[in-house]
Amino acid sequence: MRFALALVATAAALSLPALAQTTGSYTWTGYGSGGGVGGSTNCSSYKMKIDVTVSGTAVKGLFQQQGRPQRHFEATADANGAFRTKAQVGDGGVMDVKGTINASTAGVVLDGYCKFDAKLKKI
Repeated sequence: MRFALALVATAAALSLPALAQTTGSYTWTGYGSGGGVGGSTNCSSYKMKIDVTVSGTAVKGLFQQQGRPQRHFEATADANGAFRTKAQVGDGGVMDVKGTINASTAGVVLDGYCKFDAKLKKI
C-alpha cells in the first residue's frame, strides 16, 4: 500500500514540473516554405515573425508577415504540450496552427497560404 502511494506521489510530482517548464515566452523569425496556395513560388520570400506566450495550458500567439497586419491565435495545450487551432488571416483566409511546447521541444507550424515551420526560441 505504501509503495502504491509513493508511486502515485512520485508520478504527480514529476508531471507538475513539465507544465511549469513550458511557462514563458518564445519567438521565431524566418521565411515560409512549400508551394503555398495555388502552387505559389513566393513563400520562401515571405518573412514571418511569431511570438508565443504559454501560461500553464493556455497558448497565445501573435504572428506577422513583413508588410502585413499582425494576426493572433489562442489554443489550449494538452498534457504533452501539443496544441492545434486555426487563425484568421486577410480576405477570410485561415491558417492551420499546430505545435508543441514542452521541456524538450518548442515549435509551431502555420500552414495556409504558405507553410511556416517555426523552431521557437525561449526568451
